[in-house]
Amino acid sequence: MFGRIDHVGVAVTDLDEALDLYTNAYGLALVHRETVTEQGVEAALLDVGENHVELLAPLGEDTPVGKFLAKRGPGLHHVAYQTTDIESTLRMLQQSGLRLIDETPRTGIRRSRVAF
Repeated sequence: MFGRIDHVGVAVTDLDEALDLYTNAYGLALVHRETVTEQGVEAALLDVGENHVELLAPLGEDTPVGKFLAKRGPGLHHVAYQTTDIESTLRMLQQSGLRLIDETPRTGIRRSRVAF
């Protein structure tokens, strides 16, 4: 079902401040930055070996990440697993009784297909 962990998503209040910490203090390389309007975030991917850290800053307080930050504060938001067939994986997860936020994939960073 899952091939590997693709990335760990971290919710942050200020993307530039977080990037300064992750690149200068932690020594991670920034590989991609973009605004993902569909998810209401500005996101940045940093390399960690064969995986990534994805920093997520909300575009507004009413977005999912904005609400997450208001309730929980900055920190771990999600762990993303890579799969070769997201639709089949979602069906198998539903059949096993897991509650999903997304029953069908949506667009993520770098035009990837994601579901929560």
